[in-house]
Amino acid sequence: MLTVFFSYSHEDEQLRNQLEQQLAMLKRQNVISTWHDRRITVGEDIDHAISNELESADIILLLVSPAFIASDYCYDIEMQRAMARHAARDAVVIPVILRPCDWHGSPFGKLLATPTDGKPVTQWADRDQAFLDVAQAIRAAAKKLRSDDGARPDVAPAFEVKSMSRQVSITAPRSSNLRLAQAFTESDKDRFKVETFDFIARFFEGSLQELQARNPGIEGTFRRIDANRFSAVIYRNGKSVARCTVFMGGGHFGGGIAYSATDTDASNSWNESLSVGADDQMLYLKAMGMSFHGNADDKLSQEGAAEHYWAMLIAPLQQR
Repeated sequence: MLTVFFSYSHEDEQLRNQLEQQLAMLKRQNVISTWHDRRITVGEDIDHAISNELESADIILLLVSPAFIASDYCYDIEMQRAMARHAARDAVVIPVILRPCDWHGSPFGKLLATPTDGKPVTQWADRDQAFLDVAQAIRAAAKKLRSDDGARPDVAPAFEVKSMSRQVSITAPRSSNLRLAQAFTESDKDRFKVETFDFIARFFEGSLQELQARNPGIEGTFRRIDANRFSAVIYRNGKSVARCTVFMGGGHFGGGIAYSATDTDASNSWNESLSVGADDQMLYLKAMGMSFHGNADDKLSQEGAAEHYWAMLIAPLQQR
């Protein structure tokens, strides 16, 4: 059984939990076991435990985010040692891009990252699909490692000598059901709403620019009115064919992010709204359903929310 080490910032613990869920089949098939610092038990020396696991891991996942890069421990200690072991062919390092950040110039920037094309997990419309993509990459890496080393046992031995640390550790049977419920505060939800609104604004601005570049006769305009509101208009041959205002509101629609299919400076009329929801593992967006064509129970990521509102704006241009 191959061991997988998670190198991550605690700020990304929620995303790490979701990834570990997606790896459940690999664990049930005895392909891998996983380890992260939440497995350290009371009384253990934290640095010593992390070092031992890092030195013995077969696959090291770098869960990359702004917080990961900003962390001296993650970047200067765990990542540097992981890359040294990768260069020595003692382990395989897989960068998993969780959130948008400037990672290409890093020592691991030369490695093939996952999800596909290094697109951050949080920018996928379906976050489960993003983590499935990661899981499939880990499965492929595990298959290659096992084929390169036919002597690897399918089942971990009861006692294993860790050659790098020269220490003997006991691997006891344990449950794979170790996920704990996460609690999200009002501050977490408000921050997520503001970050989502800003993401939707950037998404619309970029989409309008690309739409105009690809289609002669089409002009797109974007105007950021203030911190809580922006408008978008699409013209065809100088004539307005679609327009909208997206804004964060007060109590009229639960304080969410609203879409109005017109220019408006009011906050009491809209065609659709998104509210922030939370389950025991993540924050998400939920559409009220007034103009939603998906499953009413869908838990939308930030990109999923942006795509939902963009689909409403561009719909008149796509109708024959």
